Amino acid sequence: MIVSTAKKPSAQDIKALQEVWSRLDAKSCPYEYNFHMHTIYSDGQLTPKQLIKQATSIGLKGLAITDHHSVEGYKIAHKWLQEASLKTPQQSLPHLWTGVEITSRLLDIEVHILGYGFTPDHPALETYLWGESPTGNQALASNVIHAIHQAGGMAVLAHPERYPHPAKKIIPVAVDLGIDGVEAFYAYNNPKPWKTSPRKTETVLNLSYLYGLYHTCGTDTHGVNLLQRI
Repeated sequence: MIVSTAKKPSAQDIKALQEVWSRLDAKSCPYEYNFHMHTIYSDGQLTPKQLIKQATSIGLKGLAITDHHSVEGYKIAHKWLQEASLKTPQQSLPHLWTGVEITSRLLDIEVHILGYGFTPDHPALETYLWGESPTGNQALASNVIHAIHQAGGMAVLAHPERYPHPAKKIIPVAVDLGIDGVEAFYAYNNPKPWKTSPRKTETVLNLSYLYGLYHTCGTDTHGVNLLQRI
């Protein structure tokens, strides 16, 4: 049973987030947890209010809005949840953690790093939340991961099997840079209904176990349905 947000940890409670991640499996997403979604504040089609209302109707226990280089969608959704919990204290509401997706450079290719549980107004993340991809040294994965950590958050490598280099090459390098987790449960071919890709999931999961990483799940929603990517 989902409890009221008044009884839940804060949006920056890393221990609670780690506890959730430690229990995730292939069936956790998209009906229980979803840690990768976009709103109109980056390249998504849902407003933050539409997203959080849909998440509530689905019955999500926890989620994160991971707009590209922005936390504006998170702020609006967070405010909506606060108001809803006061109006109807007994209503089952999902818990919302801070989230963001940052375009980075690793092994001379573009990769996406997800940040969770960070303090949204921390100075270390300021340059990464202007709505544009970082450039130069700021785009280096090492600097992005460091900035997320400085802001008290966790850094996760998004969809590790979607890049020109395979996950088995990228993940060890990301580990050396301090990555905390990998997005293990992901639907690479946008199947309907949503279902994590078995072989790629197995590859990423095995690597996460090998390197002692957390593994997360997410639909990477850009459309109007949180149960699909597009």
